[in-house]
Amino acid sequence: MASITRTLQKSKAAGIRLMSTGAAQRTALYDLHKKHGAKFGPFAGWDMPLLYADQGALDSHLHTRKHASIFDVSHMLQTRVVGKDRHRFLEHLVVGDLKELPVGGSTLSLFTNEKGGIEDDTIVTQQDGSLYVVSNAGCADKDLAHLLKHAKIFQDQGADVEVRKIEDHSLIALQGPSSQKALEQIAGVDLSQMPFMTGKFIDIKGIPCHVARSGYTGEDGFELSIPTGEIVGITEALLANPEVKLAGLAARDSLRLEAGLCLYGSDIDSTTTPLEANLVWTIGKRRRAEGGFIGSDIILSQIAQKGGERRRVGLVIEGAPARAHSKVLSVDGEEIGEITSGVPAPSLGKNIAMAYVRKGFNKKDTEVKVKVRNRVQNAKVVKMPFTPANYHKI
Repeated sequence: MASITRTLQKSKAAGIRLMSTGAAQRTALYDLHKKHGAKFGPFAGWDMPLLYADQGALDSHLHTRKHASIFDVSHMLQTRVVGKDRHRFLEHLVVGDLKELPVGGSTLSLFTNEKGGIEDDTIVTQQDGSLYVVSNAGCADKDLAHLLKHAKIFQDQGADVEVRKIEDHSLIALQGPSSQKALEQIAGVDLSQMPFMTGKFIDIKGIPCHVARSGYTGEDGFELSIPTGEIVGITEALLANPEVKLAGLAARDSLRLEAGLCLYGSDIDSTTTPLEANLVWTIGKRRRAEGGFIGSDIILSQIAQKGGERRRVGLVIEGAPARAHSKVLSVDGEEIGEITSGVPAPSLGKNIAMAYVRKGFNKKDTEVKVKVRNRVQNAKVVKMPFTPANYHKI
């Protein structure tokens, strides 16, 4: 078990691309993390908890699958887009059908560029009178500048739109099968009729919070946007439940990879198209017909022609775990692709990875090879997610 944990933690460090960009920022939960024995690491300019004294990465992963964990995701960018032209504006930047989203509905969408690449993935929620947008921490500065730049262009053309960065709220993700019960206990509300990918405002211990039923683990769960001055109290109230523990970036990475979810900068980037990444489903039917988003001509043409030279796939690998940039080979030894993320999967007891392979080698059950250091190991293309999703549906 100890050797598995060490291997998992090494894979996490590679997978989540720990890096410092100067003086690290700290979230409002930093002191609470320290109190619980967190081990920190730099991520996207923030000092973030990787794991805690009471659990290693492996135990934290399994606890989330069985019970519930709290992840501090306050480093992510939260913005609100307002104005009567908000839908037309944001639909120029992302691929989702935002006009047809019901109030309270959420959608995973993509910021795209002129070459048809993905600038970031984001979740957009239709609120009454606004669009609530949550973007990745590693792209926060880039995404905000992108939103403000294009808002200015729209405003100069007479559009009624404004982008507001939300700076007075922190964000936590409560994830796992015990999440609903734990949140109901402190909020005093029945959440059984709130389906996956919806959001609404709920008073938690008398504090107005935005609660979205979503997450990054493949489990049922919630993302809670909470006034920063109240984040510690609400987090501690959730932790009073014995089934709820804190979890860090190490477990978050293996959980999301088992769930088949992309990490921006590793599994998708500005050179990856939605078709190559198997994310065409994020493009609404109306958007495919009408286009109108940045890079839509290239993206929609590629979809129609089933173009692109590569596809994102899942792999189960025999032998040692494969890290990012490990080469994928055909059974004849020809280089056909590259690993983008890889870890030992605690829920499966197998080594898994995401990779891009040449089109034609992406079919389920295709046998391939993976070069891990100086060894060539057998692998097989499998359908993602690697573990079944447990999202709450009604």
